[in-house]
Amino acid sequence: MVLLFFSCKEESNSEKNTESDLMMKINAVQEQVMAQGNMTEEEEQALLSLCSIVSHDDGLATYTSDNSMILKDVELAPVYNGCEDLSIEETRECFNEKVSTFIKREFNLSVSKDLNLSEPKQVEAFFIINEKGNLTGMKVRDSEVTVQAEILRVLRKTPVMKPATQNGESVSVLCSIVITYGNNIEVDVVYIPERPD
Repeated sequence: MVLLFFSCKEESNSEKNTESDLMMKINAVQEQVMAQGNMTEEEEQALLSLCSIVSHDDGLATYTSDNSMILKDVELAPVYNGCEDLSIEETRECFNEKVSTFIKREFNLSVSKDLNLSEPKQVEAFFIINEKGNLTGMKVRDSEVTVQAEILRVLRKTPVMKPATQNGESVSVLCSIVITYGNNIEVDVVYIPERPD
């Protein structure tokens, strides 16, 4: 339990010595539970997940560029490693396949299995591939905190890509995926019609 306490504190202090209201509340709850000495494994995992979510500066709220295109509208999709020298349509299909395969491979299935779901659930995640090919602006909608933290952990590991292009110039693109989780995981890249809330 002491490791959890220092883990949260370290991550929050690394952000220019300013803690958000949410991080301060998480730390207060954590200290209170630790003082009582009765934290369950599930509670510990939930707190670790919350720390992971709020201690990174890569959410959509912090993304400052308004000019990112939507993936479906861009001329040439981002080029994932191994998808070079393909036609425009093949590049898009390869991008979809590589992103899906990466997330399935990296996702820790025990996170969703531990939820003991009676049937699979779906969650939508958004991210931006910026004009340098890096993922930023990640957001996961309406899911258990442990699943949300796991999806964000995996997205943060996604390799740098060759950025999308429009009129011969690198552009940032907004992407969306739907993840179905339970005893296994499925990932579909979605060509969203509008920006997330």
